Amino acid sequence: MSKGRVCLAYSGGLDTSTILKWLILEGYTVVCFLANVGQEEDWAAVEKKALALGAERMVIEDLQREFVDEIVFRAIQCNAIYEDRYLLGTSLARPIIARAQVRVAQQYDCQYLSHGCTGKGNDQVRFELAFKACNPSMKVIAPWRLPEFIQKFQGRADLLKFAAENNIPVSSTPKAPWSMDDNLVHCSYEAGVLEDPDHTPPKELWTRTVDPTDAPDQPYNFTIHFEQGIPVKIVTPEGEVSGDSVAVFKLLNKIGHDNGVGRVDIVENRFIGLKSRGCYDTPGLTIARLAHLDLEGLVMDSKVRKLRDQFVTIEWSHCLYNGMYFSPEREFLENSIVFSQKNVTGEVRMSVYKGAAYVLGRKSDASNLYSQEDASMDSLDTFSPMDTTGFIAIQGIRLEKYGLQKIKDGEPLSK
Repeated sequence: MSKGRVCLAYSGGLDTSTILKWLILEGYTVVCFLANVGQEEDWAAVEKKALALGAERMVIEDLQREFVDEIVFRAIQCNAIYEDRYLLGTSLARPIIARAQVRVAQQYDCQYLSHGCTGKGNDQVRFELAFKACNPSMKVIAPWRLPEFIQKFQGRADLLKFAAENNIPVSSTPKAPWSMDDNLVHCSYEAGVLEDPDHTPPKELWTRTVDPTDAPDQPYNFTIHFEQGIPVKIVTPEGEVSGDSVAVFKLLNKIGHDNGVGRVDIVENRFIGLKSRGCYDTPGLTIARLAHLDLEGLVMDSKVRKLRDQFVTIEWSHCLYNGMYFSPEREFLENSIVFSQKNVTGEVRMSVYKGAAYVLGRKSDASNLYSQEDASMDSLDTFSPMDTTGFIAIQGIRLEKYGLQKIKDGEPLSK
């Protein structure tokens, strides 16, 4: 008799295939789930493998549009970034995958949700907090935190031995000496040889961008059209793409890929308290974020931007990184993001060359905050420089008093 029904997040790799077989041997009925969020997979082969190992069924859902429309574009609107470097590629995808996994579990009457996340990483947190919010009644089986599992599987050698004993097919080619996670936004690389933070990533590591030194010898110019902070059209020398969010984002990815844009190599602070080294290949989002930031400079109110930059961008990014997407604070922040983007409509002309992205120009009819006549050094008709005299005097009152006190204390600021 089955111990219950488990919905397992299944990739088809060694770890999740081992977990699938282990769950079956432990007496569970397993429904496997795989979310297509833009990674390149042989979906038929993954399904065939899962069923051959004893899964009751394999459910594969295409979530690319859901991913782009609900989360990737929101990340662009708020210029999401973690610790000033990481564009959150893995973090952005997890809520979409976890939510869909809960839906599948409910559809097939599963009492348990399971995943193959390591007990040292952030993803276990992201998945399980999402599970708790989306269906609090479901229980979680996290094998890499179960004593009986980790005592049996203490490393890759144990996994391979189990695979051989249980007819689990594994790749005949040597495994890359690092782990990879791929989706529409990026590919991440970590672990293995990369755990030495002073080990230079080999050239063959990067899969989402060409090496910048191998990129074309001429700059590539194009224009991104935004509506309320969302990229809606890309115009290139070859034509234009618009009206389909996934197609627009994929074109940005191609432009970034072909010109080597979007590579970062960082040491970051995981939510669980450990530092980790990660290499991230994020071509399209790198370009979109730069263009969006530039357009905001033209059209966004300065005080709104200050509040958004100091609070909303940082907190929304941390919500995603720390697995708090399904939280009241994220909903609160999202309302602020949407409000801030009402006038972020316009065009940004871009250029990419040898790994770098540049802004060539921008224009918008959605805001009157920028006035060429007001700002011009050749016009005094709409703004009088004399008006700043009183402004400077008022701003200087407290600084003058501060300077006098410093002199009195024998610590003149001119020293």
